[in-house]
Amino acid sequence: MIEIPFEKAHGARNDFLLTWRSDAPDEKLLERAAAAICDRNAGVGADGWLLVEARRGEDPARIRLFNPDGGEVEMSGNGTRCAAAFLINAGKADPEMVIRTGGGDKQLRMVSRDGLSFVFQMNMGVPRIEEGHLRFMLPTSAGARECAILWVGNPQCAFFVDDFEFDWKALGAEVERHPQFPNRTNVSFVRVLGRHSLDVRFFERGAGFTMSSGTGSTGAAAAALARGAVESPVTVHTLAGPLEFRQEGEELHMAGPAEIVAQGVFWFRP
Repeated sequence: MIEIPFEKAHGARNDFLLTWRSDAPDEKLLERAAAAICDRNAGVGADGWLLVEARRGEDPARIRLFNPDGGEVEMSGNGTRCAAAFLINAGKADPEMVIRTGGGDKQLRMVSRDGLSFVFQMNMGVPRIEEGHLRFMLPTSAGARECAILWVGNPQCAFFVDDFEFDWKALGAEVERHPQFPNRTNVSFVRVLGRHSLDVRFFERGAGFTMSSGTGSTGAAAAALARGAVESPVTVHTLAGPLEFRQEGEELHMAGPAEIVAQGVFWFRP
């Protein structure tokens, strides 16, 4: 049995377990450990497991993200804010920091703190819409549906919808593993509420339905801005509450919460 210490945090109810990389099992066990610790019935339960390393000299803090299916992915916007809260609470970071993710270096600034509850502003970088894929017709079992395919540190596929009165979770599960996406994709369903407001649902790669997604919200906002459906600033309403975005040049900046809610030890049986 291997003891894995953790803290649990959530960013707009998108929940993560965080462990110092030095406290995690050997590399060859990480995928199995991630699936076990994220299991909501037999483990602690979370949308992802983050391995965190503090800043060393000129090297920024670093995180690796594993999904509940055990697969390692590039990054999570909500998860990166949780990592920032974890680092600050441990005295390992300043209110302004850089965190290196698999999707690139991300700059964060703490806007406020109340105990273990934080609000961060985070530079999500420059979204990249695949050439010719702003209004791409994707074939599905329910017929071709128009979407935007883009990169925001991880892959995103955004569908613009009039309502959510259809089985969007089933469509999300299909599209996640669509042949168009050999490495799978995150999927969002976007409803335009007004010139500065979106309502979005998420089906995340390797995690399934989540109440919120930082990168999914970024992709939704970026696609809506590129289509001219909204103007900056943009509020993305999720089932767990709003995330705020503003456009600065080509970059998108997100403001959102992170809260540490628990700590403990998981007993992993390899």
